[in-house]
Amino acid sequence: MTTTTPAARTVAGPTTADTHCPYCALQCAMSLAAEPDRTVTVAPRQFPTNRGGLCQKGWTSAAVLGAPDRLTTPLLRGTDGELHPASWDEALDVVARSVVGIQQTHGRDAVAVFGGGGLTNEKAYALGKFARTVLRTANIDYNGRFCMASAAAGANRAFGVDRGLPFPLTDLAGADAVLLLGSNLAETMPPSVQHLTGVRSRGGLVVVDPRRSATAALTGEPHDVPAAGGAGPVGDQGVHVQPVPGTDLVVLLALLHVVVTEGLLDMEFVTARTTGFGDVRRSVAAWWPERAETVCGVPAERLRHVARLLAAASPARGGAGAYVLTGRGVEQSTQGTATVTAAINLALALGLPGRRGSGYGAVTGQGNGQGGREHGQKADQLPGYRSITDPAARAHVAAVWGVAPASIPGPGRPAVELLQSLGVRGAGADTEDGRPRALLVHGSNLVVSAPDAQRVEAKLRALDLLVVCDVVPSETALLADVVLPVTQWAEEEGTMTSLEGRVIRRRQVLAPPGEARSELWVLAELARRLGSTVAFPTEPATVFAELARASAGGVADYSGLSHARLDTDEAAGGPGLFWPVPASDDAAAPHPGTPRLFLDRFGTPDGRARMVAVDHVGPSDDVRADAPVYLVTGRVLQHYQSGAQTRRVPELVRVAAAPFVEMHPLLGARLGIADGERVRLTSSRGHVEAATRWTDRIRPDTVFMPFHWGGAGSVNRVTTDATDPVSGMPEFKVCAVEVRRAERADGTEVVA
Repeated sequence: MTTTTPAARTVAGPTTADTHCPYCALQCAMSLAAEPDRTVTVAPRQFPTNRGGLCQKGWTSAAVLGAPDRLTTPLLRGTDGELHPASWDEALDVVARSVVGIQQTHGRDAVAVFGGGGLTNEKAYALGKFARTVLRTANIDYNGRFCMASAAAGANRAFGVDRGLPFPLTDLAGADAVLLLGSNLAETMPPSVQHLTGVRSRGGLVVVDPRRSATAALTGEPHDVPAAGGAGPVGDQGVHVQPVPGTDLVVLLALLHVVVTEGLLDMEFVTARTTGFGDVRRSVAAWWPERAETVCGVPAERLRHVARLLAAASPARGGAGAYVLTGRGVEQSTQGTATVTAAINLALALGLPGRRGSGYGAVTGQGNGQGGREHGQKADQLPGYRSITDPAARAHVAAVWGVAPASIPGPGRPAVELLQSLGVRGAGADTEDGRPRALLVHGSNLVVSAPDAQRVEAKLRALDLLVVCDVVPSETALLADVVLPVTQWAEEEGTMTSLEGRVIRRRQVLAPPGEARSELWVLAELARRLGSTVAFPTEPATVFAELARASAGGVADYSGLSHARLDTDEAAGGPGLFWPVPASDDAAAPHPGTPRLFLDRFGTPDGRARMVAVDHVGPSDDVRADAPVYLVTGRVLQHYQSGAQTRRVPELVRVAAAPFVEMHPLLGARLGIADGERVRLTSSRGHVEAATRWTDRIRPDTVFMPFHWGGAGSVNRVTTDATDPVSGMPEFKVCAVEVRRAERADGTEVVA
């Protein structure tokens, strides 16, 4: 099966390329064929992660290449308040003049940069380098802070390394049990589900989610919430655990309590390969299953059943192996790092990490969410996943960049804090207040994707300068003073790093339409206009070679990689290489990559994993009299992230045209709200409206809403911007709302 999608501009002759899907971190392999009229044909390609499969988004991915409103020329906001076409010289001159003026008045940190987890490794690297060597600002972060921050913080603390999956995804196939917390793979990464076939056949899939999502349904379990006081029915392929929103940490603490008190742990592994177990053991003593049930709502016997199932699958007890996997549903929380830490503690107690066929991992969401955080977009990092406060790291990277180490700024503000700190237009000229007056946005649609989105929109409108690089006029681009049209996936060369740490090639099949340019070119041109003497190459292979040098010796070491090596590997049938891939002194024997981390030691100074005691606090915005219903958010199969791309694909919009509020019939009856009625969800931050969908696949105390839409249907208008104190991750996944019928323009309720 193939799909064809017309695009915009004629090129000479048909072109083909083997590349990867532009959406999620599964990075499904595909082949593209472009005809002279820019018609692009998409076909799946065999690859370990997707095994020849694509989801609906992948099949229709070429449609965005020819979107009717594709940005093809720079735009400047005129005195009439409207955006008008401009030349590149005009647009870049405006940006350069404004940046100079703002920094002269308010200081270097008054210009901030916000990146994206969909940028290639080359563009993510160049963006971090630009911020620190040209702008000399500390204020750079990216939307990966909304995605993997808690998982990264937890993994770095426990293992000394953050690689989402420290093992190939294909390893899951042989396990006897997989505990999946807060991830709806069946809708977010459908081709990945085939890797769960084996564990499902053995009855070992455990899904923790307050909804009976498409992934939870894979357990084969009846979808009614189990009655309190009993284990409830379990499925023939696994178990669905349906906790009160915001209490996933309690589930994990109770599971570890059972493992410890019933003697199910791998004490030999814990003694030989970890530290901190004593503190953890004492902390989980307080979370016996009956107490946990009163908080998380999961029956005590069900918690015991799951703990015993995981233990039986562990190598220490003769099982084929077990995995503990976390996703955004448990990580996007003010206790996200603690929850990840509890998941890691459980995995370590069972002796899973660092063993073939077992482990802990975090499911990366964005296409280059892994690589995007390794090479300098994060507020506290330099290329190679180095700490920006490490003198040796600063010296190494400075030498590659040709600058003095002292000239590299220190750590900046994480994403939510950065957005909260944005200054107000015309609010004085204090150079010491540190409030950014300008923001350069690359690959992120903040007006839809950020928490407390209306506040963020107001902040963006009040800036002295907002510059947005994008491929379509997203909600954020439409607010900008300057919009710069850039290339997208099939129009550029580069590399991406998948959820497993597998570095793969992105290849060009089309010339960019109109005046669209690569961000590598944009950054080089801005650097020249701003008087920088630092080199900014524009050829992706050259940029990658510099990235490789900058990463050498770091945690994420790419120094043994190049575009040429990746091309040669793929031509020989290889599926990409897993970092770290350090350079080899023997050209005839290059480093083969590292598919599985921690087999011999963890990445900590003493080689042991750190177990850290954590405890449950609860969500920052819990239910109360004026907001008695939990709201959880997530994705639907047809759309991706803020929807800026997928909402421009007719085939996807026909299936999922508008946001909705998923509600249990019991809640609907209690509130007097019928199936299909339009409702308003109100939090202390704002309100959002959408039609209801009754379903018994959600808890009766909870409503669900997807986050792919802007405007009145943007659920992030009501989510909280409270953040995890360790990771800076916002608490997207749970807040308290009032639910009532929507109102007419005259203020009266809409009544069915």
